[in-house]
Amino acid sequence: MKKENGFGYQLARFFLSPIYKLMYHPIIIGKEYIPKEGPIIICGNHRHAFDQFPVLVSTRRTVHYMAKKEYFDGHGAWFFKLVGCIPVDRSIHDEKAKTRALNILKNGGAIGIFPEGTRNKTIGTKDEVILLPFKFGAVSMAKKTDATIVPFGLMGDHTIKNKTLTLIFGKPFKVGNMTLEEANKLLEEKIKTLVMKAGGINE
Repeated sequence: MKKENGFGYQLARFFLSPIYKLMYHPIIIGKEYIPKEGPIIICGNHRHAFDQFPVLVSTRRTVHYMAKKEYFDGHGAWFFKLVGCIPVDRSIHDEKAKTRALNILKNGGAIGIFPEGTRNKTIGTKDEVILLPFKFGAVSMAKKTDATIVPFGLMGDHTIKNKTLTLIFGKPFKVGNMTLEEANKLLEEKIKTLVMKAGGINE
């Protein structure tokens, strides 16, 4: 299996991390939960196009994010390719994207997935929900590769120097003998708890 080259990601991380921290002042809690080696899938809620950046500044590991293929069609396509994002065609069951992600995990790498599958656009509306229904991709790949899942919850705004952007990582876990339904429910519960904690929301 071909091993992914993380040079572009690390190059972008070197230049972008200090800029991102200066602009958005993210509060990051629990980054010590991210394993330094072995296959991992980092999963969290999805509110903004920049949601992968606080993860980028939280670990030195190269995290290959799965992103909709439309991001690779515009002027910013070069950036998504540079940092090793995996294009996903959401109109089909994209086996090519899935195979590439599994290959990275089987080589001990790191994948980033938003289990909601898309940004939560209910935020700020009368129909607001904390999380959209979860897809099964993350737990399915974790079960097939024995990868560790690292959940996180993200709250706050990507506005300049707002000082409300908070990301909290939770304790990692493995799917093990759980069914995909059980694992997905557990992942959703963990992320919901972390989101509420990050936002200071009480049950």
